[in-house]
Amino acid sequence: MAGHDELKLLGHWSSAYVTRVKLALHLKGVSYEYIEEDLRNKSDLLLASNPVHKTVPVLIHNGNPIRESQIIVQYIDEVFSGAGDSILPADPYERAVARFWAAYIDDKLLAPWKKVFRAKTEEERAAWMKQMFVAVDVLEGGLKECSKGKGCFFGGDSVGYVDVVLGGAVSFVHANDMITGGKLFDAARTPLLAAWLERFGELDAAKAVLQDVDRAVEHTKVRYARNAATAAND
Repeated sequence: MAGHDELKLLGHWSSAYVTRVKLALHLKGVSYEYIEEDLRNKSDLLLASNPVHKTVPVLIHNGNPIRESQIIVQYIDEVFSGAGDSILPADPYERAVARFWAAYIDDKLLAPWKKVFRAKTEEERAAWMKQMFVAVDVLEGGLKECSKGKGCFFGGDSVGYVDVVLGGAVSFVHANDMITGGKLFDAARTPLLAAWLERFGELDAAKAVLQDVDRAVEHTKVRYARNAATAAND
Protein backbone atom coordinates (compact mmCIF):
# COMPACT_ATOMS: atom_id res chain seq x y z
CA MET A 1 0.00 0.00 0.00
CA ALA A 2 1.22 3.45 -0.79
CA GLY A 3 2.33 5.95 1.80
CA HIS A 4 -0.32 6.92 4.30
CA ASP A 5 -3.33 5.16 2.78
CA GLU A 6 -5.84 4.10 5.39
CA LEU A 7 -8.24 1.28 4.57
CA LYS A 8 -11.14 0.05 6.66
CA LEU A 9 -13.50 -2.71 5.59
CA LEU A 10 -16.93 -2.86 7.21
CA GLY A 11 -18.34 -6.34 6.92
CA HIS A 12 -19.99 -9.40 8.38
CA TRP A 13 -18.23 -12.76 8.54
CA SER A 14 -21.02 -14.65 6.76
CA SER A 15 -21.34 -12.35 3.74
CA ALA A 16 -20.13 -13.74 0.43
CA TYR A 17 -20.01 -10.16 -0.82
CA VAL A 18 -17.66 -9.13 1.98
CA THR A 19 -15.53 -12.22 1.35
CA ARG A 20 -14.96 -11.28 -2.28
CA VAL A 21 -13.59 -7.91 -1.14
CA LYS A 22 -11.30 -9.68 1.35
CA LEU A 23 -10.10 -11.93 -1.49
CA ALA A 24 -9.27 -8.93 -3.66
CA LEU A 25 -7.37 -7.20 -0.86
CA HIS A 26 -5.43 -10.39 -0.09
CA LEU A 27 -4.59 -11.00 -3.74
CA LYS A 28 -3.27 -7.45 -3.97
CA GLY A 29 -1.31 -7.81 -0.74
CA VAL A 30 -2.97 -4.70 0.67
CA SER A 31 -3.27 -4.30 4.45
CA TYR A 32 -6.52 -3.04 5.96
CA GLU A 33 -8.48 -2.81 9.17
CA TYR A 34 -11.48 -5.12 9.30
CA ILE A 35 -14.50 -4.04 11.33
CA GLU A 36 -17.16 -6.68 12.02
CA GLU A 37 -20.67 -5.25 11.93
CA ASP A 38 -23.65 -6.38 13.98
CA LEU A 39 -26.27 -6.29 11.25
CA ARG A 40 -29.09 -6.20 13.81
CA ASN A 41 -27.55 -3.14 15.45
CA LYS A 42 -25.69 -1.37 12.68
CA SER A 43 -22.96 1.05 13.67
CA ASP A 44 -23.16 4.78 13.11
CA LEU A 45 -20.11 4.42 10.87
CA LEU A 46 -21.91 1.95 8.59
CA LEU A 47 -25.08 4.02 8.45
CA ALA A 48 -23.10 7.16 7.65
CA SER A 49 -20.92 5.38 5.09
CA ASN A 50 -23.76 3.65 3.25
CA PRO A 51 -26.90 5.70 3.94
CA VAL A 52 -28.72 4.44 0.83
CA HIS A 53 -28.58 0.65 1.28
CA LYS A 54 -27.21 0.43 4.85
CA THR A 55 -25.47 -2.83 3.92
CA VAL A 56 -21.98 -4.33 3.97
CA PRO A 57 -19.42 -4.39 2.52
CA VAL A 58 -18.18 -0.83 2.65
CA LEU A 59 -14.54 -0.01 2.00
CA ILE A 60 -13.39 3.28 3.52
CA HIS A 61 -10.25 4.58 1.82
CA ASN A 62 -8.72 7.65 3.44
CA GLY A 63 -12.14 8.55 4.79
CA ASN A 64 -13.98 8.04 1.51
CA PRO A 65 -16.56 5.20 1.43
CA ILE A 66 -16.87 2.86 -1.56
CA ARG A 67 -19.99 0.69 -1.65
CA GLU A 68 -21.19 -2.49 -3.41
CA SER A 69 -18.81 -5.44 -3.61
CA GLN A 70 -18.22 -5.56 -7.36
CA ILE A 71 -17.53 -1.83 -7.46
CA ILE A 72 -15.19 -2.18 -4.49
CA VAL A 73 -13.21 -5.01 -6.13
CA GLN A 74 -12.80 -2.95 -9.30
CA TYR A 75 -11.75 0.06 -7.23
CA ILE A 76 -9.11 -1.99 -5.39
CA ASP A 77 -7.72 -3.25 -8.69
CA GLU A 78 -7.51 0.26 -10.13
CA VAL A 79 -6.19 2.13 -7.10
CA PHE A 80 -3.62 -0.51 -6.19
CA SER A 81 -2.66 -1.35 -9.77
CA GLY A 82 1.00 -1.60 -8.83
CA ALA A 83 0.37 -4.20 -6.14
CA GLY A 84 0.03 -7.89 -6.94
CA ASP A 85 -1.45 -9.19 -10.18
CA SER A 86 -4.26 -7.42 -12.01
CA ILE A 87 -7.70 -8.75 -11.17
CA LEU A 88 -9.52 -7.36 -14.20
CA PRO A 89 -8.19 -8.19 -17.68
CA ALA A 90 -6.17 -5.50 -19.46
CA ASP A 91 -7.95 -6.06 -22.78
CA PRO A 92 -11.19 -4.00 -22.98
CA TYR A 93 -13.20 -6.81 -24.59
CA GLU A 94 -12.04 -9.42 -22.09
CA ARG A 95 -12.77 -6.95 -19.30
CA ALA A 96 -16.32 -6.50 -20.63
CA VAL A 97 -16.80 -10.28 -20.79
CA ALA A 98 -15.58 -10.65 -17.21
CA ARG A 99 -17.99 -7.97 -16.03
CA PHE A 100 -20.84 -9.70 -17.85
CA TRP A 101 -20.23 -13.02 -16.08
CA ALA A 102 -19.73 -11.31 -12.73
CA ALA A 103 -23.12 -9.63 -13.13
CA TYR A 104 -24.60 -12.96 -14.19
CA ILE A 105 -23.40 -14.57 -10.95
CA ASP A 106 -25.09 -11.93 -8.82
CA ASP A 107 -28.30 -11.75 -10.85
CA LYS A 108 -28.88 -15.38 -11.82
CA LEU A 109 -27.13 -17.45 -9.14
CA LEU A 110 -26.92 -15.50 -5.89
CA ALA A 111 -30.26 -13.71 -6.23
CA PRO A 112 -32.32 -16.95 -6.35
CA TRP A 113 -30.05 -18.44 -3.68
CA LYS A 114 -31.16 -15.70 -1.29
CA LYS A 115 -34.78 -16.51 -2.09
CA VAL A 116 -34.24 -20.16 -1.19
CA PHE A 117 -33.88 -19.01 2.43
CA ARG A 118 -37.04 -16.91 2.24
CA ALA A 119 -39.23 -19.57 0.60
CA LYS A 120 -42.37 -20.33 2.62
CA THR A 121 -43.00 -23.77 1.12
CA GLU A 122 -40.90 -26.68 -0.09
CA GLU A 123 -42.35 -26.20 -3.57
CA GLU A 124 -41.23 -22.58 -3.63
CA ARG A 125 -37.79 -23.53 -2.36
CA ALA A 126 -37.47 -26.22 -5.02
CA ALA A 127 -38.38 -23.72 -7.73
CA TRP A 128 -35.64 -21.32 -6.64
CA MET A 129 -33.15 -24.19 -6.37
CA LYS A 130 -34.01 -25.17 -9.94
CA GLN A 131 -33.16 -21.65 -11.08
CA MET A 132 -29.82 -21.93 -9.28
CA PHE A 133 -28.96 -25.17 -11.09
CA VAL A 134 -29.91 -23.64 -14.44
CA ALA A 135 -27.60 -20.70 -13.68
CA VAL A 136 -24.76 -23.07 -12.75
CA ASP A 137 -25.18 -24.95 -16.03
CA VAL A 138 -24.88 -21.68 -17.97
CA LEU A 139 -21.93 -20.59 -15.82
CA GLU A 140 -20.08 -23.74 -16.86
CA GLY A 141 -20.03 -22.27 -20.37
CA GLY A 142 -18.88 -18.97 -18.95
CA LEU A 143 -15.87 -20.63 -17.34
CA LYS A 144 -15.01 -22.33 -20.63
CA GLU A 145 -15.28 -18.99 -22.46
CA CYS A 146 -13.32 -16.91 -19.97
CA SER A 147 -10.57 -19.50 -19.52
CA LYS A 148 -10.29 -19.96 -23.31
CA GLY A 149 -11.06 -23.64 -22.94
CA LYS A 150 -8.41 -24.30 -20.31
CA GLY A 151 -10.94 -24.49 -17.49
CA CYS A 152 -8.39 -23.51 -14.83
CA PHE A 153 -9.75 -20.16 -13.68
CA PHE A 154 -12.09 -17.59 -15.15
CA GLY A 155 -8.97 -15.45 -15.45
CA GLY A 156 -7.23 -18.15 -17.50
CA ASP A 157 -4.10 -19.56 -15.88
CA SER A 158 -4.50 -17.25 -12.89
CA VAL A 159 -7.29 -15.86 -10.75
CA GLY A 160 -9.30 -13.03 -12.26
CA TYR A 161 -12.30 -10.84 -11.55
CA VAL A 162 -14.99 -13.49 -12.03
CA ASP A 163 -13.05 -15.91 -9.80
CA VAL A 164 -13.07 -13.34 -7.02
CA VAL A 165 -16.78 -12.62 -7.46
CA LEU A 166 -17.76 -16.30 -7.41
CA GLY A 167 -15.05 -17.21 -4.92
CA GLY A 168 -16.74 -15.26 -2.15
CA ALA A 169 -19.47 -17.93 -2.05
CA VAL A 170 -17.22 -21.02 -1.99
CA SER A 171 -17.66 -21.87 1.69
CA PHE A 172 -21.43 -21.66 1.35
CA VAL A 173 -21.38 -23.83 -1.78
CA HIS A 174 -19.76 -26.52 0.36
CA ALA A 175 -22.20 -25.83 3.20
CA ASN A 176 -25.16 -26.14 0.84
CA ASP A 177 -23.83 -29.48 -0.42
CA MET A 178 -23.41 -30.79 3.12
CA ILE A 179 -26.93 -29.78 4.12
CA THR A 180 -28.77 -30.94 0.99
CA GLY A 181 -26.63 -33.98 0.23
CA GLY A 182 -26.36 -32.81 -3.38
CA LYS A 183 -23.72 -31.00 -5.38
CA LEU A 184 -24.30 -27.50 -6.69
CA PHE A 185 -21.16 -27.85 -8.82
CA ASP A 186 -21.51 -31.48 -9.81
CA ALA A 187 -18.55 -33.19 -11.50
CA ALA A 188 -20.84 -35.12 -13.85
CA ARG A 189 -22.95 -32.14 -14.89
CA THR A 190 -20.47 -29.24 -14.61
CA PRO A 191 -16.96 -30.77 -14.54
CA LEU A 192 -15.14 -27.47 -15.12
CA LEU A 193 -16.86 -25.75 -12.19
CA ALA A 194 -16.41 -28.78 -9.94
CA ALA A 195 -12.67 -28.75 -10.65
CA TRP A 196 -12.60 -24.95 -10.25
CA LEU A 197 -14.21 -25.24 -6.81
CA GLU A 198 -11.45 -27.51 -5.54
CA ARG A 199 -8.69 -25.53 -7.26
CA PHE A 200 -9.91 -22.22 -5.87
CA GLY A 201 -10.08 -23.60 -2.36
CA GLU A 202 -6.38 -24.44 -2.48
CA LEU A 203 -5.31 -20.85 -3.17
CA ASP A 204 -3.46 -19.06 -0.37
CA ALA A 205 -5.92 -16.17 -0.60
CA ALA A 206 -8.87 -18.54 -0.25
CA LYS A 207 -7.36 -20.31 2.74
CA ALA A 208 -6.71 -16.94 4.37
CA VAL A 209 -10.20 -15.46 4.08
CA LEU A 210 -12.87 -18.08 3.32
CA GLN A 211 -15.27 -18.93 6.12
CA ASP A 212 -14.92 -22.17 8.05
CA VAL A 213 -17.32 -24.57 6.31
CA ASP A 214 -18.68 -26.05 9.56
CA ARG A 215 -19.52 -22.55 10.78
CA ALA A 216 -21.14 -21.82 7.42
CA VAL A 217 -23.24 -24.99 7.78
CA GLU A 218 -24.49 -23.95 11.22
CA HIS A 219 -25.24 -20.44 10.03
CA THR A 220 -27.19 -21.80 7.05
CA LYS A 221 -29.19 -24.17 9.25
CA VAL A 222 -30.11 -21.29 11.56
CA ARG A 223 -31.31 -19.23 8.60
CA TYR A 224 -33.44 -22.12 7.33
CA ALA A 225 -34.91 -22.66 10.81
CA ARG A 226 -35.62 -18.96 11.30
CA ASN A 227 -37.36 -18.78 7.94
CA ALA A 228 -39.43 -21.90 8.69
CA ALA A 229 -40.56 -20.39 11.98
CA THR A 230 -41.52 -17.14 10.27
CA ALA A 231 -43.46 -19.00 7.58
CA ALA A 232 -45.30 -21.04 10.23
CA ASN A 233 -46.44 -17.85 11.96
CA ASP A 234 -47.71 -16.17 8.79
